[in-house]
Amino acid sequence: MLIAGTDDGVYRISGLRGSGETTAETLLDAEKVFRVKQFDGVDGLFAAAKSGLYHSPDGNEWTALSVPDEEVYSVTVDPSGERLYAGTRPARLFVADFGSGVPSDSEAWEEVIGFRALRDRFDWGLERHDNLAQVRSLCTHPDAPARLVAGVEVGGVYVSDDGGENWQTRCIDCDAPHTDDIHHLALEDGETIVASTGSGLYRSTDVGRTWTRLDGDHDQRYFRGSFVHGGTLYAGGAPASSSSWEEGNHALFTSHGGESLERISFPTLDEVAIGWCAVDGDVLTATHRGTLIRRRSDGWETVGSVPTPGRVRGRYMPLTWYEPRRER
Repeated sequence: MLIAGTDDGVYRISGLRGSGETTAETLLDAEKVFRVKQFDGVDGLFAAAKSGLYHSPDGNEWTALSVPDEEVYSVTVDPSGERLYAGTRPARLFVADFGSGVPSDSEAWEEVIGFRALRDRFDWGLERHDNLAQVRSLCTHPDAPARLVAGVEVGGVYVSDDGGENWQTRCIDCDAPHTDDIHHLALEDGETIVASTGSGLYRSTDVGRTWTRLDGDHDQRYFRGSFVHGGTLYAGGAPASSSSWEEGNHALFTSHGGESLERISFPTLDEVAIGWCAVDGDVLTATHRGTLIRRRSDGWETVGSVPTPGRVRGRYMPLTWYEPRRER
């Protein structure tokens, strides 16, 4: 089943495998869902939202996990499945023991002291954002089990190779004004990072020590996220931030093997592709207006929609395809 996060909660979207229209069912009422995630070796789903962090064993019943800071922007689990990390606003990082069960008590969480020391060294945030930043993205990968990669909005990319105790700054050193405005990080493998920023899309094959800009001379320089599937990188680009998205002039791009972005044909170029997942081997994206578009063998096809409440629609539209494990 398709699980989608929006500005007012988490939905189950039905009908993608049928010939009829999709339907939406509310699973969780929450404020501004930033991430909906599932992790290998860990049962259930996680939703990171302005109103907190939530877990569901099956997509139906959800439990609030009492992270000390309420606004949770990112979540990840280490490859062993034993440590659960939550990134918050203000920019702090918390960890809980997940191997012994779901940490529903606030006392189960500890602040990652090494990350706090990192935050104290830098001037993160912007005046127009109340001088606050948020840990917008967290990544782990089984090829590097002790590695934790964090993206801070506004603050940059940081890497720990010991589970969060010590951190290194991995600046995107390119000629652009907002390379520390990190919206999303994707780990293709243990070494390769793709960073979506307010001033371009960047790729590193050495854990952020050096970066290559992928978006070249395209007018669409604002990227909310990216998705890697079958060796191809997909990303939706816009000329500027979400307050301008209703003006159109957006684009969908692909990249192969770290090559520069190639603009491709897309059914709704007045909408920004911001949510991604794979369904039965096909790439599925959701736009800021909630349109679901699926890549078939003969091109992209509109297949349904997700509710997008509010005046400024679809600032976040995380997707995941979830199939609960069958009891043995």
